Amino acid sequence: MKNIYNRFLLVAMVIITSASCKKEYLQTTPTDQVATEVAFSSTTNAWAALNGIHRTMYSQIFGVQAQGGQSGNMLYMDILGEDMVFNTSSSTWLLPEYRWIRHRDATSSMLFYNYQFYYVIIGNANMIIANIDQAEGPDNDKLAIKGQALAYRAWAYFQMVQLFGERYVVGGQNNSLAVPLVLAPQLTPTSRSTVDQVYQQINSDIDQAIANLGSYKGANKSHLTINTAKGIKARIALVQGDWLNAATLAREARTGYTLMSNAQYLQGFNDYNNPEWIWASRIQSDQTSYFYSFFAYMSANYSSTVIRTSPKSISSALYNTISDTDVRKSVWDPTGANKDFPIPTSASLRAPYMSRKFLVADPSLSIGDVPYMRAAEMYLIEAEALARSGDDAGAAAALFTLAVNRDEEYTLSSNTGQALINEIMLQRRVELWGEGFRFYDLKRTNSPLDRTGANHNASYANGVLEVPANDNRWQFLIPQDEINFSNGLVVQNPQ
Repeated sequence: MKNIYNRFLLVAMVIITSASCKKEYLQTTPTDQVATEVAFSSTTNAWAALNGIHRTMYSQIFGVQAQGGQSGNMLYMDILGEDMVFNTSSSTWLLPEYRWIRHRDATSSMLFYNYQFYYVIIGNANMIIANIDQAEGPDNDKLAIKGQALAYRAWAYFQMVQLFGERYVVGGQNNSLAVPLVLAPQLTPTSRSTVDQVYQQINSDIDQAIANLGSYKGANKSHLTINTAKGIKARIALVQGDWLNAATLAREARTGYTLMSNAQYLQGFNDYNNPEWIWASRIQSDQTSYFYSFFAYMSANYSSTVIRTSPKSISSALYNTISDTDVRKSVWDPTGANKDFPIPTSASLRAPYMSRKFLVADPSLSIGDVPYMRAAEMYLIEAEALARSGDDAGAAAALFTLAVNRDEEYTLSSNTGQALINEIMLQRRVELWGEGFRFYDLKRTNSPLDRTGANHNASYANGVLEVPANDNRWQFLIPQDEINFSNGLVVQNPQ
């Protein structure tokens, strides 16, 4: 019986085969078969299979322009929030998402992407986890390869459970349905597990990943190290209200990384050699995804139709909270008339509060390294977790280190309790703007969407300026293909 697992596992097989098998082998083996005995006969080949996952993170494999790997999810998560503003309806890329339509349409490609992309990661990881122990090669390599595969699987399920499951409630039963747990290469459909069950598996995987990755240094920042794994674990702990572990793991995750200078903050967020980037994809000139690139949507200066006609802006309400002495305030142009902003020469629109946070180094290419985790986020996780645990002094100290780096006139916060939490969350919104966190943050904190009192245009948003907390629309629907292929074994979310 055809089902969605055939489809994501097939993609995984193609990626692993093409990454790990020699040309001669590919010429003599049918394209619909995968020789796992070759792909995992040695740790050398297994490293190549793992590199297939790394490349999936920035590849366009589903045929829709905005879906260039993980950056597609990043775009969707911020456009669903209130901090990114749509300036026109002349460009329709991301407009239905801005209007909260696509993630509630069971047949939409956006919904299918956010489901299948992560199952492609999981499918690749499952094949590595199932086969690496039998590979020939050094044990240290096996530990590093398996540790990264486990971290990828934990991260992918963490991304999915936050979208397709109900919000995790600290102290609650969390027994509503989330996504199917697929933990081995298989072709049979699986019913949905509960939110609690998925989090149990996520924690099991990431804990084992941390144990495996203890001595692995990483070939580059696209590889997952113990710092990356601890950063993922800190994110998970934050969602689950495990405040002390969230703070501790965030502190450990940023060990060895320093905050960028103010000058570096204005260089375009396009180089993973930045000292505070922990996890990122390195995009080479011969590997660019052109109009699928994150920078084809979010940069100020690449000449794509989206950027020429619909540059992305920050909410005026959020912008107005930023101190005039904060370097981050210069990332946006409140007038829309600043001639120093590096926009394409053929751009037809300059928008108030438009962004130059992301820049391509060469305006003729959509190339830019994509950040997935930075030390700044870890400071913010530590500060938020400590504040929510009642440690106001510790939270203020953690926040100070980041905030004074961005604004030399910032002084140690005297806020306490909810006021301190609010300050930390504002800092988080400003610091991580455009990096794919806002929808997740709103949902995990049970906060409503509120685009009112800012520069959002109700007609562009199709009237969606407010969405109450706990509304059904905070939960993505399950793709209809999944329901159909499983003959109803996988059931739909409330509509």
